[in-house]
Amino acid sequence: MSDDLGQVDMRLNSGPPVGPYAPGVTASPVVPYAPGVTPPSSGLFAPGGAKDFASTPAEKRAAADTIENELEHATKAAAEHADDATGNAQKGLEGWETAAGLKKVADTWDQQVKTLMGRLAGEKTALRGASGYIAGNDISLGGQFASQSQLHGM
Repeated sequence: MSDDLGQVDMRLNSGPPVGPYAPGVTASPVVPYAPGVTPPSSGLFAPGGAKDFASTPAEKRAAADTIENELEHATKAAAEHADDATGNAQKGLEGWETAAGLKKVADTWDQQVKTLMGRLAGEKTALRGASGYIAGNDISLGGQFASQSQLHGM
C-alpha cells in the first residue's frame, strides 16, 4: 500500500491472514510450521522422512566429539582474538569515552562467551549420557508395564 506521497505502508499483518486460517480454506494436517510455511521435503515431519528422533550411540558420540574438539576450541579462540583486538583498541583510545564503551562491550562479550561455553559443555554431556538414559528409561518402563500386565507370569 502507498499514500499520495509514494510512501509504503510497512504495517505487520496488514492483509488478510494467509494459510489454513483464511476464510473458506480448510485446515491442512497439523504440522509444526507456521501457516504458509512450506515444510522441508525431507526430515522428521516430511512424507517419507524420518519416523523418529533416533540416532545411534556412535552418532551421539561423534556430535559430542565435534563439540569438544571443534566448537569449544573455535569459540575459545574467537573469544581470545576478540579480547585481544578490543584490548588494543581500548589502549589506543585511552582517555576517551569510546574506551569505556569498549570496556563495557568486552565485559558483555566475555559473559556471553562464558554462557555459550557452558551451554556447549552441557550439550556435550547430554549427548554422551543420552544413550544410557534412554536405555535405562526403556528398561524401567518395560518392567513397570510387565508387572502391571495380566499376562505377566503366565
